[in-house]
Amino acid sequence: MFKLNLKIALRNLWKNKGFSLINIGGLAIGLASCMILLIYVAYEWSYDKQFKNSDKTYVVYQNLVASGKTFSWPWTPNVMANEVQEKIPGVKYASHSTYPRPNLITVGENRLSAKVVFTDPNFLKILDYKFIKGNSNQVLKDINSIILTKSFAEKLFGNEDPMNKTVKLENQDVLKVSAVIEDAPANSSIVFECLMPWTLFEKREPWVKESNWGNNMCLTLVQLRDNNLFSSANAAMEGIYKRNSKDNVAVALLHPLTKWHLYSDFENGKSVGGKIDQLKIFLLLAFCILLIACVNFMNLSTARSERRAKEVGVRKAIGSTRKSLINQFFLESILITFISTVLAFILVEISLPYFNNLLNIKLTIDYTNSGFWIALFSLMIFTGFVAGSYPALYLSSFEPIKVLKGLKIKTDSSVSVRKVLVIGQFVFAACLIICTAVIYQQLNYVKNKPIGYNQANLMQIAVEGKMHDSSKLELLKTQLLKSGAATHVTSFSSDVTEGGNNTTNIEWEGKNPKELISFNHRAIGNDFIETMGTELMSGRALSSQLKNDTNNVMLNEAAVKMMGLKWPIGATITFWGNKMTNVGVVKDFVVESAYQKVAPMIFYIDNHSDASVMLVRLNPDQNISSSLAQIDEIVKGIEPNYPVNRKFVNESFEVKFQDEKLLGTLSNWFGGFAIFISCLGLLGLALYMAEQRKKEISIRKVLGATTGNILTLLNKEFIKLVAIANLIAFPLAYIIINKWLSTFEYRISISFLPFALAISVSIVIAVLTVSMQLIKVAKANPIDALKYE
Repeated sequence: MFKLNLKIALRNLWKNKGFSLINIGGLAIGLASCMILLIYVAYEWSYDKQFKNSDKTYVVYQNLVASGKTFSWPWTPNVMANEVQEKIPGVKYASHSTYPRPNLITVGENRLSAKVVFTDPNFLKILDYKFIKGNSNQVLKDINSIILTKSFAEKLFGNEDPMNKTVKLENQDVLKVSAVIEDAPANSSIVFECLMPWTLFEKREPWVKESNWGNNMCLTLVQLRDNNLFSSANAAMEGIYKRNSKDNVAVALLHPLTKWHLYSDFENGKSVGGKIDQLKIFLLLAFCILLIACVNFMNLSTARSERRAKEVGVRKAIGSTRKSLINQFFLESILITFISTVLAFILVEISLPYFNNLLNIKLTIDYTNSGFWIALFSLMIFTGFVAGSYPALYLSSFEPIKVLKGLKIKTDSSVSVRKVLVIGQFVFAACLIICTAVIYQQLNYVKNKPIGYNQANLMQIAVEGKMHDSSKLELLKTQLLKSGAATHVTSFSSDVTEGGNNTTNIEWEGKNPKELISFNHRAIGNDFIETMGTELMSGRALSSQLKNDTNNVMLNEAAVKMMGLKWPIGATITFWGNKMTNVGVVKDFVVESAYQKVAPMIFYIDNHSDASVMLVRLNPDQNISSSLAQIDEIVKGIEPNYPVNRKFVNESFEVKFQDEKLLGTLSNWFGGFAIFISCLGLLGLALYMAEQRKKEISIRKVLGATTGNILTLLNKEFIKLVAIANLIAFPLAYIIINKWLSTFEYRISISFLPFALAISVSIVIAVLTVSMQLIKVAKANPIDALKYE
């Protein structure tokens, strides 16, 4: 029986090539879209889960109430790990480490900037990276040792065995390679190229040895013996700051490592979401696209009902049961789904490189993974049964006597079901159009919002090696200005677009002693205002040439407002226990997130001791390429041992919009696919109605109706369906997009424009799709339809 049903299914596919092509194409696009989204979701979901005991591993966070807001950071004091290991019940291992930072690693003439993590032996007990060479129990104990990742070892030594060979760190410390491990996975929150002992970090940075519960400078990882002990361990963590430092009001908590990437947003000290919200959107998108592909299949299959009616009648007359007919139609559906899946695979493999480039990751299909094949088979069977369910039940319900006598099949219920399905498709398509339009509006609003400084031609150069010497930095500034490549140069204590140092240790007259206010503080050099391209709202700029300016500061507008200073110039501020005088007010400018309000900032003179970058305003009258070549030459002349590390500020700023751009781009692409598949569903309904109303159209033509009259008449019904779909979509889209916008402090107001765009686009697409099919029927010779009457 199966063999016979398969032959019939194949014959039907071949006989109706046009229908088969549309059906297979629609399902293939739907499956391919769904697969790409699911591959991406699976990749993000697997973050930090590759370790054996990842489910028992936690990141120590601290909550601090300041400026009326609770700040949550995975930054902790250097003494946290030992305290947790010794005092917190249920802890198996606790480790402290630096976050990955660039350091120069040298082998002979081979000089490379590597992502380095300084840590202790417990780090590799918590995160069990695979060792290729070396003993995992002996590493990170020798102060002059280093662990390399496989790819970085190849960069340094090529095909040679790196074991026991030596490398130089920052042209100072000679380190012996004690082990080689597999590369840190790309879907890992901690990505590095080298691991070095914490004792070496203490040797290079002597201040690290000091026990200071107020200095949050490292990452602390904790592994529990059993997750049943989590509640007691987390409760004991809560007061760890206060137990060790009476005046410290910070609160510690354990945050699961497996949720670190996906649940990184905190509100009032509790995890409320993050990247997981985006993944939920993509999962919903994947499901809806597949669903509308199935709906499209239903519409196209039932549109051929009259052609299949006699087949059903004959088969029932010779003894076929309804069950066998249902099996037949389900087999056809699964066969089409199988062919669509093969085509979807081809589409996925073709499109993955594009999406990898777009997402800046490396998504691949692991064909050796049995879980992948199980998921794929389940998806295929699910799609086949969902897509074939309505056609199988509807087509198998025909009564043989009626269809064989040539009586008209009652179609009212099937038409209404198909209309509901088409409306459902366009509800989803309209929602996507509205949401995508609002995402782009929000993105453009924030990107074009005044940021308080001039990004054009502003570049930053990382201060490395010899450049940490103040005389070398002064020489660099002099040579850059003399070359004509730059018009202004200054130093800055951190990357312009990244978060810098924060403190609550600021006092002023009138401050509520019980209130903690968090300030961003930055060390700046001479000509800061001119180089940044910002404004001095009042007072004067700081200058290293004025001796008293070592005791002076500048505030930004947000700080003046927060402090409630009526006369900010000359105001006395206690900064880290030192009395300082404010001499200027700087216009607010964005240094971290463009989506949040500018934080209170305090600026003090640098004298080059705290500089991490040099800000360079390029000469607009000189060719950029030649300016960059000159800058590279000057930097190499001062510090030849390091590769020149420079970047434009606007490029760094653009990275901040990556998540929103990704959401907008994927919504755009898959929204387009959803609209295309919806059009195929509409085409199915148009084909069905054209078949059902052939005689009516012919009679109208005989009575004098023009092609235009007939098209207008038939299109009215489809426009009505699309209009109903939009009316349902509007409130749904408004709720969804309003919830998304509520997470931003700077947000647009939702206008009518995206809704107008949605209804306009959907109606135009519907009319074009339907008219392309109906025009053939409207132009047909009426004699062909009426000659048997």
